[in-house]
Amino acid sequence: MRSKSHARLNRQFDKIQRRAPGFAAGWLERVRRPEARWIRIPLGFLLVLGGIFSFLPVLGLWMLPLGLLLLALDLVFLQGPVNHAIVRGTRKWSTWRRARRDKKAQTGS
Repeated sequence: MRSKSHARLNRQFDKIQRRAPGFAAGWLERVRRPEARWIRIPLGFLLVLGGIFSFLPVLGLWMLPLGLLLLALDLVFLQGPVNHAIVRGTRKWSTWRRARRDKKAQTGS
């Protein structure tokens, strides 16, 4: 049985997948399949580890949330916090973009 937080996480993944470029959307769909669990878990751990070492030239901070998202598909205890972080981050991003757009409109007039 799927939990409420798992369903919410899948909706968030669907939203990310719709906004992603073609190659990334296809890759994300393949990784989300249930049989890809043996790829998803090690990849999630590697991405989290790479995100922790984001001060190195090749690695970046973007790896941390992506790794947590992948791990949350399989690790139930991460689903609630990851869902909360996605929703909160999306709201803050929307607020920031709206404020920036309004500021541009005021200075441009």
